[in-house]
Amino acid sequence: MSLQHNVRPPFNTPTRGPPAQSMQQRRLLPNDPRLHHVVAKNQFNKKKRRMADRLLTKTVRQIIPESESYMELLEVEKKLDLVLMRKRLTLQESLKQPLKTKRTLRVMLSSAFKPGNPDTIGPDGQSNNDGCPPGWELKVEGQLLEKSPGQSNGPPVVDTKFRRKFSTFFKSLVIELDHELYGPDNHLVEWHRTATTQETDGFQVKRSGDSNVRCTIILMLDYQPPQYKLDPRLARILGLHTGTRSQIFYALWNYIKVHRLQDVHEKDFINCDVYLEQVFACSRMRFAEIPSRLIQLQLAPDPIIINHVIVNDSEDPNKTLCYDIEVEVVRSNLNDDAYKSMVQNYLQNTQSNQELTAIDNKIYELVDQINQMKVHREFYLEFSQDTHTFITRWLASQSHDLQQMTDATPGHPEQERHAEFYEEPWVHEAIKRYLYQRVSFLFSFI
Repeated sequence: MSLQHNVRPPFNTPTRGPPAQSMQQRRLLPNDPRLHHVVAKNQFNKKKRRMADRLLTKTVRQIIPESESYMELLEVEKKLDLVLMRKRLTLQESLKQPLKTKRTLRVMLSSAFKPGNPDTIGPDGQSNNDGCPPGWELKVEGQLLEKSPGQSNGPPVVDTKFRRKFSTFFKSLVIELDHELYGPDNHLVEWHRTATTQETDGFQVKRSGDSNVRCTIILMLDYQPPQYKLDPRLARILGLHTGTRSQIFYALWNYIKVHRLQDVHEKDFINCDVYLEQVFACSRMRFAEIPSRLIQLQLAPDPIIINHVIVNDSEDPNKTLCYDIEVEVVRSNLNDDAYKSMVQNYLQNTQSNQELTAIDNKIYELVDQINQMKVHREFYLEFSQDTHTFITRWLASQSHDLQQMTDATPGHPEQERHAEFYEEPWVHEAIKRYLYQRVSFLFSFI
């Protein structure tokens, strides 16, 4: 037996961790330097696996049942972060677009009858034909109210600061008169917006006649950005009657996410449920097909229809009726500048919150400590359950580590357990050689 194969490591040789199947999976002693190396490596990779570093392993959750509450809080935090991210995006978009607010537009329908004048008779007894038949006049005007009804006590008043032409609120206006009174060629009065339209404060219609006239006023609001009415089937599914294209698309995408209709393996495909299959007439469609399919289901928004009767009342020839319509107007005042400044400050302050970053770092450290304590617990638990087997495995692990470190060949663990093994002649020779090496080493410094 050669000396190289049987020399045991010195008593003060640094030890390695407890046994396992490999160097990567071997359990570590609580004071093992490699354990601190693993912790340092986790801290180095924290930027790459920020969310993974905050998760507790299944073993830890089994040991500490209360840790399930922590995992639930992580899920809540994830949802809250998603909501805040969407809100941030909404605020960022609001800074790019003009701010709008809902106001009340009061549409006033004024009608007046004018009695006719008979023809005058000249000196020769002939009619001069200078009379005029009776007639009526209808005016369609509007004023923007300062306050919407129901927002505060007191009647709404006309907003004198915000001046805007009445016609700017509408895309088209059609007045349909009684077909029986005015025939097929004279019963419609139409106005449609064009690129060269001159804005006006109101519309006026005059016709002859002295009887009551039924009329229908059709107003089409000019939505900016354009809005569309959804197909009734899709509207019931999404819970959205009218909206912009982005609002419609977002509502559909939210429905897909809630009902988990996105294909698990092919993310580019949407698996339609029973309701969407009835609407889109397909069981499966690509994500890129959604905009084109939605266009086919978008209709023009419903117009505002006012049924009005022009009454010929001799006691009160001038009558005015009012109708309130909710419209969106662009806000332009000093408060908007203050709002934008507040939003910008909020976005900047929440971009890098040092307090939240410090709390997150503290959570990472605590999770690392918990994982380190789990290693300690498993080590001592195995030691307490079967001490003999544990020490045997651990010594085998140390021997394996030593072999890899020194390139030494394997010994005989079973023989090395007995004292007789160290009473053989080679031990005395090994001791002499070891002492000679130590003395030579010390004399080299003299």
